[in-house]
Amino acid sequence: MKLPRDVSGPQLVKALHELGYSVNRQKGSHVRVTTERNGQHHEVVPNHHPIKTGTLSGILKSVAAHHGLTVEDLVRQLGL
Repeated sequence: MKLPRDVSGPQLVKALHELGYSVNRQKGSHVRVTTERNGQHHEVVPNHHPIKTGTLSGILKSVAAHHGLTVEDLVRQLGL
């Protein structure tokens, strides 16, 4: 599956909010989001536009693994 190439940091944080992630803190241009669903999980999202595809891929793989989804299902669910 090909990842979207035009996802910004704020757009990804907003999409992750659908999975119960909320902004925990921000340092510089990086935002840390946390969820308590299925156990605690933290992820750092760069506040860039667009997020580089390798970085986006790593974030999505980590989130998908935590929620027991495939990356394709996660992208579909988040509407990216």
